[in-house]
Amino acid sequence: MKNSSLIGAFGALAAAGVALAAKKISERRKFMKGIFEEYDIKERTPFGFADKIRELDDEKYAELKEKMKTQFSSKCCRKNNCCSAQKAEA
Repeated sequence: MKNSSLIGAFGALAAAGVALAAKKISERRKFMKGIFEEYDIKERTPFGFADKIRELDDEKYAELKEKMKTQFSSKCCRKNNCCSAQKAEA
């Protein structure tokens, strides 16, 4: 009896993990779709993205870089309590 309840608890935990992963994937996909539309990138491949980056001026490139950095950095970096913040203090 104990094993069946334990298996059920692990199953529920696994389902919650899959749901969270799917949500994060969906958010990142929406973000990238917005970037492609904002910078008028027609080709949806890494090569098309790289070609468009090469065409950007310095100001637009810095803006894009900052957007990508804030979206894809880890949560500890967003709070400024990890490696980059510690390096700045040293």
